[in-house]
Amino acid sequence: MPKKSVLVIDESDLFRDYLKSRLGRTGLSVTTAINGLDGIAKMRNDPPDLIVMDYHLTRKSCTEVLEEKSRNPNTAAIPVILTAQKIDKNHLLELVRFNIRKVFMKPIKMDSFYQIMAEITGARFEMDATPCLIEAHVNDNIVFIEIARGINREKVDLLRFKIRELLDLYGIQKPRILLMLADMELSFVDGPNLEFLLETVVSASGAKARHIKILTRSSFIREFVAGRPEFSELEVVSALDYALEGLVAEAAHAADAPEDKAAIITARILTPQRSSSGSEAVTMHFETENKKVEFDQEMVRQMGSGLDIAVVDDDFVIQELLKTTFGSINAKVTSFGNGREFLDAVRERVFDLVFLDLRMPQVDGFGVLTELHAQDLEMPIIVLTAVTQRESVVRAFQAGVKSYLIKPLHPDNILRKTLEILKANF
Repeated sequence: MPKKSVLVIDESDLFRDYLKSRLGRTGLSVTTAINGLDGIAKMRNDPPDLIVMDYHLTRKSCTEVLEEKSRNPNTAAIPVILTAQKIDKNHLLELVRFNIRKVFMKPIKMDSFYQIMAEITGARFEMDATPCLIEAHVNDNIVFIEIARGINREKVDLLRFKIRELLDLYGIQKPRILLMLADMELSFVDGPNLEFLLETVVSASGAKARHIKILTRSSFIREFVAGRPEFSELEVVSALDYALEGLVAEAAHAADAPEDKAAIITARILTPQRSSSGSEAVTMHFETENKKVEFDQEMVRQMGSGLDIAVVDDDFVIQELLKTTFGSINAKVTSFGNGREFLDAVRERVFDLVFLDLRMPQVDGFGVLTELHAQDLEMPIIVLTAVTQRESVVRAFQAGVKSYLIKPLHPDNILRKTLEILKANF
């Protein structure tokens, strides 16, 4: 029986490469297309059994691809799984007529995704059900990988491609990695998954052993690393400040220009903090801004088009800068001069992304974060702050903020950080 075939049309290298690898292991034949025009050509030349397609496409839009598909009797009946960062409900209703079996919003719940694929193709997907949370971010040209609860092989497999995507996005040539397993207790039964994780981080990053540090208090992890010749040069540390001292010092030594060294110093805005119980609470976010790298502006426009963004800042110059920056990619920006105005607005409106200043009249940024948490409102938030506001930044992270930008702001850095936040894959 011939293999069932899948055509993946997506502009994310990460998602295309990941699906090609993952679906190929189940016995499916996978073809990938890098944009809408490429997708039409490959769909027409070799009609697949299933199409997995992103809503945000260039060269030819998602709607144009689907219309072309419906006009061709050889492709009209092919089922479609649609993925999207954001899609208007009215646009979604317009697409119903194109034989779309399921729409997944990113980040995709992969277990549900594979379940639908199995129903359509008949392929069997064996899934690792281990509870696992993974976050991967770049700040000050250091790749921070935080893993909590457990090690899930499916998510580690996706992490391989995420690391490469981040290195490309920020143009990092000599990566430094901090793998954070601080609150994870493992035992010998977790050995194979831990080995898979370490192999993945080392191979995907291409980092030298001295540039990879593992933050953990687990004696098992420390003994496991020391007992494997291939990992023995990786440094295992139990204190975040010690790990950062080494990574930041290496970055400072490698910097070519004084301004690069100045940027690296911003990493020291984060240090381990003591909780009320006396235990050490780790926060891990940094800022990386200085390295100017060309990135796909068309992809940024596609992802940004239609975004509803809030700017909560009493500085008129900042408001106008963000309006101009996001206006270039057709995103909608609403500005609020203080936290009270913003909180009144979110009673009836949820934003796709929020830029939040910490120092404002009436209700400041901390008051906003507290109220959002109390109302169980989840929105991606990027804090706007100054280098000197060390305590403020730490407090914001403890309130659940994922990333921040240091003033003065620059359009390219704003868009790059936005792209990183919106392209969540876990």
